[in-house]
Amino acid sequence: MEKDIKILVVDDEERIRRLLKMYLERENYLIDEAEDGDEALTKAIQNDYDLILLDLMLPGKDGLEVCKDIREKKATPIIMLTAKGEESNRVQGFEVGTDDYIVKPFSPREVVLRVKALLRRSSTTSFLQTETTAKDVLVFPHLTIDHDAHRVTADGQEVSLTPKEYDLLFFLAKTPDKVFDREQLLKEVWHYEFFGDLRTVDTHVKRLREKLNKVSEDAAKMIVTVWGVGYKFEVVNE
Repeated sequence: MEKDIKILVVDDEERIRRLLKMYLERENYLIDEAEDGDEALTKAIQNDYDLILLDLMLPGKDGLEVCKDIREKKATPIIMLTAKGEESNRVQGFEVGTDDYIVKPFSPREVVLRVKALLRRSSTTSFLQTETTAKDVLVFPHLTIDHDAHRVTADGQEVSLTPKEYDLLFFLAKTPDKVFDREQLLKEVWHYEFFGDLRTVDTHVKRLREKLNKVSEDAAKMIVTVWGVGYKFEVVNE
């Protein structure tokens, strides 16, 4: 039996919340709502949502603050909604841990497609249901990436990553010692969802290293900066 997908829709405009709720409920998702930043943060921390649609401009705490505070405690996938299309807002969103970004006015169908894409990447069940004969697991000294379960462990301890952080780690780890520049990583890891500022890559590498370092310094050292070029995954020799 498939588990119910729970989504928190955060927007101060009731009209937008109703529209999104209507389209998402058609996909049989369970929808909860919040109309300001403080309510959103409380609900996000107290409940285990599968995904959060978060408006940038909110009364009280804005979306960036809410996202940053959520990220201190949880890796729940977050899509930021905003009427601001400026590059700086996009970059800020990714820097605080947003996984995807949709600019208003948007098509509700586009939102549903983005939600489905992000849920696929973050869901363990979607990988467990695929017909594979061999387990898709990358094993290195100090680090194991179980792609079937979307689980990362460093020195035996599980590391909680956002979908984008996981995608970045898995992409680099698939081809150890190969150097990728920032443009390649934006194209391969962010796909159609985001094209633009290269600092997004640097920010995610920094967050990824910090999370790994809390559990294993050796695992964190495997993500190597190649100065003037980009990044690579380097296997630590015992």
